[in-house]
Amino acid sequence: MTRVQKIKSFIFSILMIAAAIYLMSDPEHGYSYIVLILGTGLLIYGINTLIYFFTMARHMLGGKYMLYKGVIFTDFGYLTCMLNNIPRIYVILYLAILHSFTGLVEILRALENRSHGGAFKLKLAHGIYDMILAACCIIFIKETHTVVIIYSVGLIYSALFRFVGALRKNV
Repeated sequence: MTRVQKIKSFIFSILMIAAAIYLMSDPEHGYSYIVLILGTGLLIYGINTLIYFFTMARHMLGGKYMLYKGVIFTDFGYLTCMLNNIPRIYVILYLAILHSFTGLVEILRALENRSHGGAFKLKLAHGIYDMILAACCIIFIKETHTVVIIYSVGLIYSALFRFVGALRKNV
């Protein structure tokens, strides 16, 4: 990780913690903000991936993968931004599925790192935590305020992981 990437990660983790504290202080409107933050984040990531494809990746081997990835994330971003007008139970299920998928990917990445002899404990812990968040979202599916607080705690946890990653020495 370069110095600029470390600074970006540090600043982004501070913004994540501030957003989580705000969401916990106002859980009634926090639901709408979670949908907005998640949708905007996916949309920005998808657009950045598409820009990367059109500027560089289309000339690379396997570059079409970046095009597909950009289109899918952009679509998920649009879908998430539109979820504000449907019943909250569907959005909570969507968040639970998203967390469980993220947790599963982190666990698989940790197991792959372990098979290659790399560090895997941090990724494994992060994946397990995401799976626990998904289970908590399903358990408290009827109580939106509780889900907002659970999501905020998960946001703080992810911010701390980014913060620790920014402070790590490069190998």
